[in-house]
Amino acid sequence: MSTVPYPESKVKLPIKETLLTPRFYTTDFDAVVQLDISAHRTELEAVVEQLRVDYNRHHFVRDREFEQSWDNIDSEKRLAFIDFLERSCTSEFSGFLLFKELSRRLRDQNPLLAEAFGYMARDEARHAGFLNKAMADFNSSVDLGYLSKNRTYTFFPFEWIVYAVYLSEKIGYWRYILMYHHLQKHPQKQFYPLFRYFESWCQDENRHGDFFKALLRSQPQLWNNWKARFWSHLFLLLVFFTHTLTVFERAKFYQSIGIDPQDYNIKVIDKTNETAARAFPVILNTNHPEFFDRLHKCSQHHLKLIEINNSDRSQFLKFVQKIPLVVSIIGHLLRLYALKPIDVESVRETVG
Repeated sequence: MSTVPYPESKVKLPIKETLLTPRFYTTDFDAVVQLDISAHRTELEAVVEQLRVDYNRHHFVRDREFEQSWDNIDSEKRLAFIDFLERSCTSEFSGFLLFKELSRRLRDQNPLLAEAFGYMARDEARHAGFLNKAMADFNSSVDLGYLSKNRTYTFFPFEWIVYAVYLSEKIGYWRYILMYHHLQKHPQKQFYPLFRYFESWCQDENRHGDFFKALLRSQPQLWNNWKARFWSHLFLLLVFFTHTLTVFERAKFYQSIGIDPQDYNIKVIDKTNETAARAFPVILNTNHPEFFDRLHKCSQHHLKLIEINNSDRSQFLKFVQKIPLVVSIIGHLLRLYALKPIDVESVRETVG
């Protein structure tokens, strides 16, 4: 078993800024205040009632299985798992900050939406806190207070927030539930108790996605015109692109729990694409023979870019070596976007 020294005391890990680092978002809060949700108010109220019940109120409690040393986990698996925890924690905390601010801004003008965003902020905070406690078991942690004050916030129009968060929540659901089912079949690969929490955990992601689906469908401009089809198409492609890059960058983690990264990536994307048909006017043709082949080539180029960045070559040489890889990635993305999407709006009544 290979080992490397690691700190005995808990440390605050800096968040590494890369293409795949979870972003922190802000939006046009005044535009959200003006939303007319009357067309789908009944559906929104039903989802809010689900959030209000708080099914996971007592779920995120660490049991005795956590009370042990994890020094037996070898260094490679350990570092891959810490990276998974760090990025997941940062992503959940990013959602918490956005939802919390939306809830605060809408409290007087739109109490129903404010209540919903408040509940979702509650869930995201629990997730981030639980993940951070898991990191502490490995002598690491994320300074969430520092993050909230010092991260750069990216502005997204609220329409983009709806598309992006809906897909983020739904793809999160499929990531967690597929991993959970795999580990239920192969319990010998479950090297840490956090994995046992994923089944109920991912239901939070699912309910959040259901809320954003109802919100999206309440706004006709988000699904009934060419702009909506353009943005739906683009966000699906970008989310699946970044998911592919993330999975293959974290390949060692997935392999450590017995998951084949390529097979897992395909399943998550296919399931998320099918789910998106319930909200978006178009979905991607993931069955096209070029689709996953081009995404995989993008991930291979991305890994080569990481290798170049981590080398001791001169900055000029790094820049020159990265140019053809970046151009190739852009070319693959353009070819993927050129693949004709599937129009699901015309068969809306037949989609569950």
